[in-house]
Amino acid sequence: MKFDHLRIARPVSELERSSGMYCRGLGLKKVGEFSDHDGFSGCMLGRDDLSWHLEFTVCHSHPILPSPSQEDLLVLYIPDKIDWHNACARMDDAGFSRLGSFNPYWNNNGVTFVDIDGYRVVLHNAAWGSP
Repeated sequence: MKFDHLRIARPVSELERSSGMYCRGLGLKKVGEFSDHDGFSGCMLGRDDLSWHLEFTVCHSHPILPSPSQEDLLVLYIPDKIDWHNACARMDDAGFSRLGSFNPYWNNNGVTFVDIDGYRVVLHNAAWGSP
């Protein structure tokens, strides 16, 4: 079985604010959006060079509160130290807050950020698959 794309979908409390944070913090852009489709509005954020994107939604008729746990993580691997430092600075500038990770593994070579809804993003300074 072959998968050619990954979408991570999450309900958010403020669509424009959340999407703006992720665009500024991770260098993503809006790759799609919809408005009041069966009571939902949303947008997809990604980049042409990625095989994944994020989808953020709001439900107008029955608001769904985001309910992430301490272990719901979006982990991004950035092997180059300078690129990693720059990415961390962009996350700070975009309004994400830094916090220690519930799982201490992610505090080694990584920084955990949290958005306005409590979703966590780890920027890990390593290549995928490295020890």
